[in-house]
Amino acid sequence: MTDTDARTRRGRGSLSVGFFVQGVTFALLVTRIPAVQDRYGISDGTLPVFLAAVPVLAGVGSVLTGRLVARVPPGAVLGGAQPVVLLALAAVGAGDRLWQAAVALGVFGLAVGALDASMNMLGVSLQHAYGRSIMLGFHAAYSLGGIVGASLAWAGAHWDLSLTASYLPVVAVLLPLVLAGSRWYVDGVREPDGSPQGGKAGIPFTVLLPLCLVMTIAYIGDSTVSNWSAKYLRDVLGGSEELATVPYNAYMVTTLLGRAVGDLGVRRFGAVAVVRAGAVLASAGFGVVALTPGAWGGIAGFTVLGLGLSVMVPQTFAAAGRLRSGTAGDAAVARLNVFNYVGFLIGSPLVGALGDAWSYRGAMLVPLVLVLVTLRYARSFGVEPDRYGGGHERPRTVDVG
Repeated sequence: MTDTDARTRRGRGSLSVGFFVQGVTFALLVTRIPAVQDRYGISDGTLPVFLAAVPVLAGVGSVLTGRLVARVPPGAVLGGAQPVVLLALAAVGAGDRLWQAAVALGVFGLAVGALDASMNMLGVSLQHAYGRSIMLGFHAAYSLGGIVGASLAWAGAHWDLSLTASYLPVVAVLLPLVLAGSRWYVDGVREPDGSPQGGKAGIPFTVLLPLCLVMTIAYIGDSTVSNWSAKYLRDVLGGSEELATVPYNAYMVTTLLGRAVGDLGVRRFGAVAVVRAGAVLASAGFGVVALTPGAWGGIAGFTVLGLGLSVMVPQTFAAAGRLRSGTAGDAAVARLNVFNYVGFLIGSPLVGALGDAWSYRGAMLVPLVLVLVTLRYARSFGVEPDRYGGGHERPRTVDVG
């Protein structure tokens, strides 16, 4: 094995750990929002402002990262952002005044935007180095981290642990891990003058727009499940409180499974076919949820949804990175990452408003139609020249994995 092979493998492993840690961290925050609200005395009217501020600031952080990576390698940005995210989580658990929660969540949002953008930049550059699809594997690590984080949050709530007791031990374990792992992050190759190869010309937004639309739709679907699956199963489909916790767990598990095997599908059939199949599965899942008469049918629908939506976000980042290498590709990933937060902000209020004005069954048809719209833009995922999979892997002299 050459030194380059070993370095790339270490980079892949350390980045997978980074994705996993971010999954744990984010799940620990969002699944304990009621405890955060109680600790700081945040009213029901004020809570949506706090919740909306985090993705808005994350979008700002992502945009700033797109500019920053013209001067600083994405690995350095990620190495700095991830400890800040963990410390901000600890601060959320340690404070007791409203302004402290506002500052901690604000820092969390800005740092998460930088982290998400730089993390996916590194994933795209490593996929280029490997010459085959590995992006879904990184997002599988994130999904696994989300399951672990949600389980830790459940344990904290079950045993009535304070936020400090829930968060500080996890941060104490994960912080040294990410600090050590950041030593092995692998950035794209740079020219001797310091500018990345192919990074001088930007990518027109009109070229990136179809991918931005798909990213927004994918997160509208994801936020619909995360915010409304329990209420829908209980209030619309007549499930019990206990059964209402099952759909999101099933969704998370099938999202993990879809991402764990998705790279194999991309290599065999190509990204376009995989995204199309994911869109069809996701729309079918929403259709089952909207039409089923009972709770178990709803659980089945949300389970299928996880398989369908699992492939869309990683492949959208990969497609943006394939448009061009270097800082132009990094900037495209950062810009695209903003629409992650746009979809998150739109999804939950959209379903809630439609559910109140019309019906929640009818509201589930809206993301169904939106997901089908992505079929129109599926060819955007086959950007030349680097079409990984389906006979389109680019030649390489060394197989690094």
